[in-house]
Formats: sequence, structure tokens, C-alpha cells
Amino acid sequence: MIVMRRTTPAVILLGLACAGCAGSRGDAAETAATRFAQALQSQDGESACAALAPATLEELEQDEQQECAEAITAQELNDAGTAVGVDVFDGQARVRLEHDTYFLSRFDDGWRVVAAGCTPREGLPYDCTVKGG
Repeated sequence: MIVMRRTTPAVILLGLACAGCAGSRGDAAETAATRFAQALQSQDGESACAALAPATLEELEQDEQQECAEAITAQELNDAGTAVGVDVFDGQARVRLEHDTYFLSRFDDGWRVVAAGCTPREGLPYDCTVKGG
């Protein structure tokens, strides 16, 4: 019984600390997604490509047979709106925007977009215009 009383505050503090970590990861993922959306909105292909995960950038260039900066601005992803929700699980995040959904992964240098132009499908994975393999 005494042990229980002593561990309860520790468990609560650990839970609060972890909740804070998820919040800061969520904030960082949202910031990365917002920067990507702003780059697309302003037709800044170089900045948008810098926000992509390496495999996503590579697949986009292969699929479109052109450099990323031209390919990304041709994808009609220009008006995603503002972020309305973020879900983070470990090193993965889903950022829901007013008119789009982005999926991001955490890399050593920060969050990168792995998929964009994503729409939900009933009972199936999202369908994404831009994605990495």
C-alpha cells in the first residue's frame, strides 16, 4: 500500500511528461506541414521539395520525369488551408489541413513530408497524389 502511494505520483508525472513530448512532436510536425503548404501556395518548388522525404522526392521525379521543383508545383496541391489536427505516433504523423492531409516522418534533421494530396477512402488506406515508396 505504501509503495502504491509513492509510485502513483511518479506514474502521473511520467504520463504528463510523455504527453508533453507528443505535444511538442505534434507541434513540430504541424510546423513542417504548414511550411510545406505555404511553399506550395506560393509556388516555391525548391522549398516544397526541401520539405519532402528523400524517397518521396525520388518517386515524384521518377513518376513525372522532371525535376522536383517543377513536378511538385504541377501537382495541384496549392491550397491546403491551415492545420486542423495532428496525430503523432512515434516517428510518424498525420497532419489534417482544411483541404488536404499530409503524412510526415521524423528524420534526423526534422519532420519531412512523405505523402500529400491525401484523401480518405472508406475501409481503405488514404489515396495520395504525392507519395514515397
